[in-house]
Amino acid sequence: MKTSPQELPSNRSFAWVMAVFFVWLGLIPLWHQQAPRAWALLVAVVFLLFAGLYPAALTPFNRLWMGLGDLLSRVVSPLAMGIVFYGVLTPTGWLMRRFGKSTLVLDFDTAAPSYWVKRTPPGPTSESMKNLF
Repeated sequence: MKTSPQELPSNRSFAWVMAVFFVWLGLIPLWHQQAPRAWALLVAVVFLLFAGLYPAALTPFNRLWMGLGDLLSRVVSPLAMGIVFYGVLTPTGWLMRRFGKSTLVLDFDTAAPSYWVKRTPPGPTSESMKNLF
């Protein structure tokens, strides 16, 4: 499935996001009373310098990052939906069938005058449905 090319975020915003990530990555060892990662802090400074001085140089990295995000979305989304469907919805359906529960009344009854379900107590008045927005 081919999608239309998306507009990239600005190179400056990409650089800021990367810089914040690498600062976080560089400072996380402080949480465990260890020395910060100097290489990560250096990468953050480089991203900030490029963001301020020459953001056009970040375009290939920006495209690569967005391509990685697109690839991950094509893999993770169907995988997550499959896990939800087969791990939650399918067992729920099996259990409901096993115990005879049917949320949809799909049985055809020729003797029934109507399939309308009366609410008790009745719902809101029709006047409350005016000017909803």
